[in-house]
Amino acid sequence: MKKIFVFLFLLSFSTNAQNVAILKYNGGGDWYANPTAIPNLIDFANTNIGTNISKDPQAVYIDSEDIFNFPIIFMTGHGNVLFSDDDANNLRNYLISGGFLHISDNYGLDKFIRRELKKVFPSLELKEIPSNHPIYHQTFKFPNGIPKIHEHNKKPAQGFGLFYEGRLVIFYDYETDLSDGWEDEIIHNNPKSVRETALKMGANIIEFAFKN
Repeated sequence: MKKIFVFLFLLSFSTNAQNVAILKYNGGGDWYANPTAIPNLIDFANTNIGTNISKDPQAVYIDSEDIFNFPIIFMTGHGNVLFSDDDANNLRNYLISGGFLHISDNYGLDKFIRRELKKVFPSLELKEIPSNHPIYHQTFKFPNGIPKIHEHNKKPAQGFGLFYEGRLVIFYDYETDLSDGWEDEIIHNNPKSVRETALKMGANIIEFAFKN
């Protein structure tokens, strides 16, 4: 069965290798939060790291086969997240077949997403990613690891990951909210330097996902 999923992913990947998507999930959380974030990140990546991503990212349901069309999927929100068994199975198959999920901790997401990720990979634990990991050393260099973009609870920014058979399949930014930094300047009034830092880290995430 795993070989079938790998084949389907590679087949779809060949025609959609430079497209990204936004994950739609159940539970009542606002999966549609930060609507300008991904379009801005796409524009930055296309300009600065040589990608050719469609400027109109699609939103895909977590239980849909459509997620296999994308090498990377982005997820955010402020509230509850609820994965059914079918949701968890579909996401797990996507990830072990070569897909990549980035989760941005929009304030209020943490306790829910940690619970639901245990449905996807019951035996895996989120691990803090060390500053020497390649995701911090793509086109843009972050020798100190994930940058701090937004203040939530006065905690340090952390980048967590789930590793399946040694491969990073989920990157979770915590207490920094990269996706807020990707939004239009007028929304959060972030200084240009802060937005640029967030976009550079986002471009690294895309670059890493495309390569791995």
